[in-house]
Amino acid sequence: MSGYEAVIGLEVHVELKTRSKIFCSSATEFGADPNSHVCPVCLGLPGVLPVVNRQVVAYAIKAALALNCEIAEFCKFDRKNYYYPDMPKNYQISQYDLPLARNGYLEIEVDGRRKRVGIVRLHMEEDTGKLVHQGTITTTPYSLVDYNRAGVPLIEIVSAPDLRTPEEARAYMEKLRSVIQYTGVSDCRMEEGSLRCDANVSVRPAGSRELGVKTEIKNLNSFRSLQRALAYEIQRQIEVLEEGGRIVQETRTWDEGRGVTLSMRTKEEAHDYRYFPEPDLVPLVIDRAWVEEIRRTLPELPDARRTRFMEQYGLSAYDAGVLTATREMADYFEECLQHYPDPKTVANWVMGDLSRLLNAANAEITACRVRPAQLGQMLRLIDRGTISGKIGKSLLEEMFISGRDPEEIVREKGLVQITDEGALAAVVEEVMAANPKVVEDYRKGKEKALGFLVGQVMKATKGKASPEVVNRLFRERLRPAE
Repeated sequence: MSGYEAVIGLEVHVELKTRSKIFCSSATEFGADPNSHVCPVCLGLPGVLPVVNRQVVAYAIKAALALNCEIAEFCKFDRKNYYYPDMPKNYQISQYDLPLARNGYLEIEVDGRRKRVGIVRLHMEEDTGKLVHQGTITTTPYSLVDYNRAGVPLIEIVSAPDLRTPEEARAYMEKLRSVIQYTGVSDCRMEEGSLRCDANVSVRPAGSRELGVKTEIKNLNSFRSLQRALAYEIQRQIEVLEEGGRIVQETRTWDEGRGVTLSMRTKEEAHDYRYFPEPDLVPLVIDRAWVEEIRRTLPELPDARRTRFMEQYGLSAYDAGVLTATREMADYFEECLQHYPDPKTVANWVMGDLSRLLNAANAEITACRVRPAQLGQMLRLIDRGTISGKIGKSLLEEMFISGRDPEEIVREKGLVQITDEGALAAVVEEVMAANPKVVEDYRKGKEKALGFLVGQVMKATKGKASPEVVNRLFRERLRPAE
């Protein structure tokens, strides 16, 4: 990047979580058999007419308000004309010159720096079908078409070209996903395609105000892919310019396996789509009272909840940020506090061992079998000395798998912590007798030797010994003679 600056703007497509499609009554359920959720309207058969789904407009307004946008009083739908096999009508009903919302913003944080990223517009449109490739898009010998997704309601959120690095782009995408999830208008599951991103990127000499020629990278469906694709494309453009070449305005695709962007086609301009007002749909006049009614339904959004967690629970900015990244995680944390009112301890277990188990299982917190009340019960067992913290970790794993109560598992598996000093003293004596050199090292001032000895007792008792009692017994016996 030396001597150059990247200019990045993102076009993010979000599928709205309605039961039916935007212009017909076909279901929007994900994962159904191919071409089973279709009808004459979303298949574009002759003689049919679209009808706007009111819930789609309400959800779009709600998302726009959460992103600090201005809601238009008047907007209309337009036809975007182009041919592609996943679009049965050969045009897409979208919005062009009069979108639903404009002039929003989103605040992100990268490397401790806060930055406001502008949102140029948010508009409604219908999704296209899905091409099922036999390999990658550039190597497939043929593709199958599933029209279940055709007509699923989308909002497209277009950022200003305010992003300068792949890291900023990723932070923007993650923050956008978090805000939209909080509103409840979409599940934003990137693996299911309900959140997708196209990235526009160009490079220019550092300090220049003139924009370079941009390329568009299509259908980036993970944060990692977005960041890697942008890093590669920025470097590719710099190398082309350094070698005296010129950048061609084009659409490119990201090959995840090879880690490269590949040319697909020259990039279309707006006039290439031959936009014109959709003749089968009347324009929308957005009632201000309805907008305010929707505004009142907005939940506490991520930034506000993060601030509250810091002020109310005394959490660090980092801990509060992690816990409020998704609404479900924040809700889980606060429900845990109803059963065990120690914010820092609960935060450590939720962010640490519980998140590790969720990541390993590739599961969301909503699918967690450890209920907040059960986590609270387990932490009280540790406080009472019934189990040690180490046993607590293995107990949590068992709870995560089975969903059973911690006390039931402790009784069944005999996990009660050993606190009997007489029983532990005998084990301590055996360990000291078996490790005379380590004992001598400790008496010579090597404090770490004590950790080894305690570890031997824990090993002998299968982790059941109380660490506090074992440490005290060793220190009493290893105290230098007066």
